[in-house]
Amino acid sequence: MVVGAQHTVPHVEPSWPGFVDMPPVFATAMMIGFVEQTCITALRPYLSDKQRTVGTHVDVSHVAATPEGMTVTADITLTDIDGRTLQFDVTCHDESGLICSGTHRRAIVDIDAFINRVVGKKGQPRTSA
Repeated sequence: MVVGAQHTVPHVEPSWPGFVDMPPVFATAMMIGFVEQTCITALRPYLSDKQRTVGTHVDVSHVAATPEGMTVTADITLTDIDGRTLQFDVTCHDESGLICSGTHRRAIVDIDAFINRVVGKKGQPRTSA
C-alpha cells in the first residue's frame, strides 16, 4: 500500500487531540489495520460464505517511521492452527527496510452467530471486572 495522508498519525481520529500535532508518519493503528487486512484477504478463499475471521491478539513492534508517499508491504506467514484460532508471524517493510515485526492471532467465526452475539450485548447490564 502507498501511505497517504489519511494513514498518518494526525489523521487517525480528529476527535483525539493528542494525535493532531504528531508527526505525519504512518500510524501504528493503520499499520495494524493493514496487517489485519492482509490476513483477511489471504484467508478469504479458504472460508465458507458464512465464515469470517476476527482479530483476537496483536503483538507487534513498530520499529521505524514511514512518511507519506512511501510504499509499505506486509508479509504474513500462518504458523499455527489450533481449532478455530490462527497464528501469524508478520512483518512490514517500506522501501528503506523493516518497519514492523511480531505476531497476530485471528479466530474463525460464523458471521451470523457472531453478529447475533454482538447485537445481544446491547441492553445487557454492564458487569464489573
